[in-house]
Amino acid sequence: MPANNASLIGKVLSQLSRPPNYADRGVKDSILVASAASYGKSSEDDLTQPTGFDPEAARLFEAIVESAFLVATADGEFDATEQAAFQHVVFEACGGRVAERQIAALLGDLHDQVAEDGVDKRIQMVARSIAREDHGREVLRVAALLAYVSGGVSDVERSVLDRLALALGLNAQATSTALSEVASALSD
Repeated sequence: MPANNASLIGKVLSQLSRPPNYADRGVKDSILVASAASYGKSSEDDLTQPTGFDPEAARLFEAIVESAFLVATADGEFDATEQAAFQHVVFEACGGRVAERQIAALLGDLHDQVAEDGVDKRIQMVARSIAREDHGREVLRVAALLAYVSGGVSDVERSVLDRLALALGLNAQATSTALSEVASALSD
């Protein structure tokens, strides 16, 4: 992997793990990381009650990953190398809270769902899983961060981000704000 690409991936990982700039004081993890803890418990076979599994947090994790997946696949190109990079970045950002096999299975399910339902229906499904504005903003931030891994945000990826923002009930500037925040964070 070229040094610039490795450096960019490192910056993206760092940003995915951190809370966004607009998070409340004292928040130490991003929503992706916080929800990953519950999602990672969702398929452990030997859990005893209470497990700490939170179905709402698990749904939030799936919605965040799906939004990024929809943006990453928007250009119709998501080959094995891109999928492996996407999977690796999500796994690393979650700090081992979700097993690689769980992420691989989730990506397989998302691929099948997009093929069956189409992007617009999947955007609506993501939006149904997001109840809070700050979570919607985080969905856009994570999707934009993962889009940067593959060389920046193309026009078609931007279009998916705009459609996500609209479905999430965010204002017209939400995508621009998320992209600006991401670009600024990655340029440091």
